[in-house]
Amino acid sequence: MALDELATLLESAQAGHRDAREKIIKRFHPLVIKTASSLSGRYIDTARDDEISIGMLAINQAIDTFKPQGGTSFFSYAEMLIKRRLIDYYRKEQRLSKAVPFSCLGPMNEQEENQNTISQIEHNLAMIEFQKKQEEIERREEIKQYTKRLKEYGIALTDLVANSPKHEDARLRALEVARLVATRSELKLHLEMKKELPLKQIEELVAVSRKTLERQRKYIIAMTIVICGEFNYLKEYLQKNI
Repeated sequence: MALDELATLLESAQAGHRDAREKIIKRFHPLVIKTASSLSGRYIDTARDDEISIGMLAINQAIDTFKPQGGTSFFSYAEMLIKRRLIDYYRKEQRLSKAVPFSCLGPMNEQEENQNTISQIEHNLAMIEFQKKQEEIERREEIKQYTKRLKEYGIALTDLVANSPKHEDARLRALEVARLVATRSELKLHLEMKKELPLKQIEELVAVSRKTLERQRKYIIAMTIVICGEFNYLKEYLQKNI
């Protein structure tokens, strides 16, 4: 789901349109399953496990409370709310199990199984937090390296905000041009050696005007650098959002 489509659905859902809400919930249902499975360390039965309904409540909360100007994506915001609700649920389950007398818990092996599940959840939570911090460090380093590469072509990150195509179809066309440059050795070599797009050659290969290519020059170069370089997080972002 593209960002523009999601933004439109969110606006409609927040205005009370049920169909838009249902489309968002359906789109993010796999995120609930993935998050619940990651936290619990087990297979999630979508027909029986409480985690599904808890996650759906979190998605609904995300739809109602998300603000696009908040500086985070809806995906990240929804994931945070799902984790928060599930963690509260698991902690509540742990407190309840401690409050019930041993005589009510059944055989000792069942008690041990419950405790092992709780310990596994705590371990998974710690690992998720560690991985999250590691990813943040790696992302910052990747952005740092990407900024250096852009500078070689006289481009700053702020330029991308100003020069990015506003419409999805225009972004897709620009990305196709970037892929063309990245995969054609003569175009790629020209870009790397002269630090400029071979506009005349590109114009002969694509159904995009010279004027458009010149206007999107910085954006196309920036996307080509992502495609050609070791920028895994940026590539993942492109795949999800463009």
